[in-house]
Amino acid sequence: MTSGLRIEKQEPERLPEPSKVNCQTEVEVKHGVGLHARPSVTFTRLAKSFPCSIEVAVNGSDVWLNGKSIIKIMGARIRKGSILRIRADGILAEEAIRALKGLIERNFDEEKKHGRTA
Repeated sequence: MTSGLRIEKQEPERLPEPSKVNCQTEVEVKHGVGLHARPSVTFTRLAKSFPCSIEVAVNGSDVWLNGKSIIKIMGARIRKGSILRIRADGILAEEAIRALKGLIERNFDEEKKHGRTA
């Protein structure tokens, strides 16, 4: 004897995944002395604000450095005119690349912080 009550199993609704991609860009360092301590801190601090992995290669090197490590970035001795390849993999990778490239192109916002004009 059946009661007429029928229970159907429903699939849970799937939420769209956040943008999880990998991307890469190239940018030239135009800062007067390159990535010394202050710009390196600014770069790695911004890189750490994104949940994706970020790596940097200098002047066509095949060695990829952790872009979130101040020691790795300062140790690379990145000078004015160096070409950085920046790649990101994971959630918000595209936004991270865009933000880091913009930071380098704006000379790490040092003019704004110290009231100097370019």
